[in-house]
Amino acid sequence: MESINIDDNWYYVIVQNPDTSFEKLLGFIDEKTNEKFLPAFKTKQDAQKCFQLLPKDLFKEKYDIHAVIEDDLLSTAEKTEYQVFLLDETGQILKPLN
Repeated sequence: MESINIDDNWYYVIVQNPDTSFEKLLGFIDEKTNEKFLPAFKTKQDAQKCFQLLPKDLFKEKYDIHAVIEDDLLSTAEKTEYQVFLLDETGQILKPLN
């Protein structure tokens, strides 16, 4: 059994095609700067509220909200060349995580 370190930071992310071989974190590209970013949230409720604000016509896949440990999130972001931003429930950037 894997032990959990209580000092680890956890964030909530939106996952596209969860539990499939096509699973990936939902990312965006800023049209003005061409910067790629992954939204992260401190609570599941913040992630749910923000996701509800997004235009649904853009999303044709299944989505779910998952908790992810900060190290794994930042590692994924580095591999895919994405920035990670901590957002609030309205989609406002609180701070960059990497």
